[in-house]
Amino acid sequence: MSRLIIIALMVLSLTACGGGGADVQTTTHNTTMGQELMDLNESYKQGIITEKEYKNAKKAIMERYEN
Repeated sequence: MSRLIIIALMVLSLTACGGGGADVQTTTHNTTMGQELMDLNESYKQGIITEKEYKNAKKAIMERYEN
């Protein structure tokens, strides 16, 4: 599950790269902020991501749920 979060974060960071008119597919995931934060924390504890990546991803998750 933690690898899925890392992949999702990588995909989100590439979203603005454009597609040159190519068809775009959107995938919606129904997770809660709490679940995302728990998965992110687990990735950090396991050493999969650095502290800096953890802090940036946590901030991004919390900003997404502010509205």
